[in-house]
Amino acid sequence: MRKKTVCLIFGGKSTEYEVSLQSVTGVLNNIDRNRYDIITIGVTREGRFYLYDGPREKIEDGTWCTSGNITPVFFDPSNPDAPFAIVTGGDVKQLQIDCIFPVMHGKNCEDGTLQGMFSLAGVPYVGCGCTASAICMDKATAKNILSTHGIPQAKYLCFTADEIDRRADTLYEVVEENFSYPVFVKPSAAGSSVGVTKVKSRADLPAALRCASIHDRKVLIEEFIDGREIEIAVLHEPDGTIIASECGEIDPGSEFYDYAAKYINDTAKYYVPARIEKSTQKKIAAIAKKVFVTLGCRGFARVDFFVRGHGDGEEVIFNEINTIPGFTSISMYPRLMEYSGVPYSELITWLIEGAGT
Repeated sequence: MRKKTVCLIFGGKSTEYEVSLQSVTGVLNNIDRNRYDIITIGVTREGRFYLYDGPREKIEDGTWCTSGNITPVFFDPSNPDAPFAIVTGGDVKQLQIDCIFPVMHGKNCEDGTLQGMFSLAGVPYVGCGCTASAICMDKATAKNILSTHGIPQAKYLCFTADEIDRRADTLYEVVEENFSYPVFVKPSAAGSSVGVTKVKSRADLPAALRCASIHDRKVLIEEFIDGREIEIAVLHEPDGTIIASECGEIDPGSEFYDYAAKYINDTAKYYVPARIEKSTQKKIAAIAKKVFVTLGCRGFARVDFFVRGHGDGEEVIFNEINTIPGFTSISMYPRLMEYSGVPYSELITWLIEGAGT
């Protein structure tokens, strides 16, 4: 049987660039090389695309783009069998591929931007399509849709950066009419808790709003939920069945599960399975699959929840959905799927074989 050629794309013009380097290293370490030939394309922080043919260690340590193992690569939407090309010695060489696996996170990566490019070319790619990717990345839009489908979630308000500049004083009053402190202020479209602030008083609100608006033109203000952080993995099996994993629980060991707790500090603790009731696990799985279907997802996603209370009184509250969850060595998505009976290598194979256009 002919081996498929899979193009792994990593990096990206995103605040989550470093996370992508760790994620794609995880995929490279676990992909079935008896089944797939690999092409790696790196995208710099500035958005330049390069074919990379050096050691994976230089991806992991961030030196891939200065290693001398790169060749500029160009996108050709007219050729679905070879959508990327390089120029060597004055000749154009088309890169024949069967599938693209974008192992990238955040804006310009998992927000429908790249997915639209791949769809334009008609090349199969792993993960959600353009529309679902854009909706899920924009937390306010996803929440608005899910609120019409009975999904339990925290109270929230959304303001544009222009509104924040225009009506700062009255905006503070609106916040305080709807919430008690603390509240969370976050960009509507960003990931890995970038730009998120836990605001404990009005005095902290202006700086939090400015911080969030740097990362997106829409800013969410959310009710603080005093609950445990629970994550669950959702996956399309090869036959199209949607499955949900066991739940995992995160104890951030800090104010909240921010970027530093996720990727820098060694404070977070992870529990698989989560320390919740079996009935709560089943409820979360059902809601996660409903969220996945309602938002038009395919392939895979990680769905995050809060669980408030204990025992028979546990309350489930949807937090957010991630359409390209982390694949780092500590990431919950592959860990949850492995615990649920799908080893990392098999998971990658399922995702590639289920790729769509």
